[in-house]
Amino acid sequence: MKILILADEECKSLWDYFDKSKLAGIDLILSCGDLSPHYLSFIATFTSAPVLYVHGNHDGCYEKVPPEGCLCIENQIYVHKGIRIMGLGGSMRYKDGPHQFSQKEMKKRARKMWFSLHRHKGFDILLAHSPAYKINDSDDLPHMGFEAFVDLMDEYSPSYFIHGHVHGNYGGKYKRISQYKNTTIINGYQQYILEVDETKLGQPKTK
Repeated sequence: MKILILADEECKSLWDYFDKSKLAGIDLILSCGDLSPHYLSFIATFTSAPVLYVHGNHDGCYEKVPPEGCLCIENQIYVHKGIRIMGLGGSMRYKDGPHQFSQKEMKKRARKMWFSLHRHKGFDILLAHSPAYKINDSDDLPHMGFEAFVDLMDEYSPSYFIHGHVHGNYGGKYKRISQYKNTTIINGYQQYILEVDETKLGQPKTK
């Protein structure tokens, strides 16, 4: 399965210089947030692949203009061809505004998903906007990662943790691919194509 990951900054090759062939073979599209709703709607128009998204801290406009043809998976587990994708968007709370959470609030969101996690026997992909705490995040509050994401990786060992929020021009804090125990972490800044063997996913992932 070929998954197109998008985050934080619209990719010119997929918008200004778009060609439908660039989406050929894409089975699933995941947005990590902070993207124009018009950009996601545009992409959804030219593909039959599901376009799933979580919110970034700059996505307050989605409340009035949500991306058309796309599906928000906040606080739920979406299953696509056997692959379980858990959505927890937003950033650390650093000012008044939507889609921002304290460490305690994000842990509460994760705990509220216990029944869905039990019913699906875990998850394969964690889709988020922010990174995990002390794993490719920053020391400043707006770009600090969430402890809840570390807890989820420790408990369920998902195959992938996909996030954005830390841009490619942030220097040493930016890493496209990294590893935490059994989980591959991917920063989806702009765009990244992930190829997965779905036959190896979809297995129970609990303690």
